[in-house]
Amino acid sequence: MLAPAVVARRRTRDDEVQDLVALLLDHADPGAGPPPEAARVAETVAVACLGDNHLWQDLQLASRAELSALMRHWFPALVDKNYHDMKWKRFLYKQLCEREEIFICKAPSCAVCADQRVCFGPET
Repeated sequence: MLAPAVVARRRTRDDEVQDLVALLLDHADPGAGPPPEAARVAETVAVACLGDNHLWQDLQLASRAELSALMRHWFPALVDKNYHDMKWKRFLYKQLCEREEIFICKAPSCAVCADQRVCFGPET
């Protein structure tokens, strides 16, 4: 069940949801399940990205490990790109920006960025 705030955000940010769905489906594993099911998972993840918490929390999962397992099952090529284990919501939006050649990072590499703790720190 989506929070009312997320439903309201979806009305004004549907283009964002569609961009996230496209990103996820571009990295979907055809062997993970039927295309309609992959599309439902992609849309669920994309809509959850509109929430205020960590993505695993917005998806009402028990942990980030559960989210990573879900992502590995459905979108393994995308998981492979997240080899530094960036927090999922940040990683997905960073991927969208890179697709549009919009580079928003404050530093030339994550290792020297002042926000590294925000992107890679623990999720509690």
